[in-house]
Amino acid sequence: MAEKQFIEMRGKVEESLPGGHFRVKLENEQEITAHLSGRLRKFRIRIMPGDDVKVEISPYDLTKGRITYRF
Repeated sequence: MAEKQFIEMRGKVEESLPGGHFRVKLENEQEITAHLSGRLRKFRIRIMPGDDVKVEISPYDLTKGRITYRF
């Protein structure tokens, strides 16, 4: 079975949106909409505007991502 390939990038949370989504500005100045991964929700990791995060982006849709780690 093939493993899914994601693009991992670092970014900064710019704004908190309704429904558990966030607007994240990536290192390359691109803005995307991202949601929390299940592990961050499970352990109730708080994400606030201004936090540095690691984001996984699908190569098929470069405007949406998943926050997987908070620095």
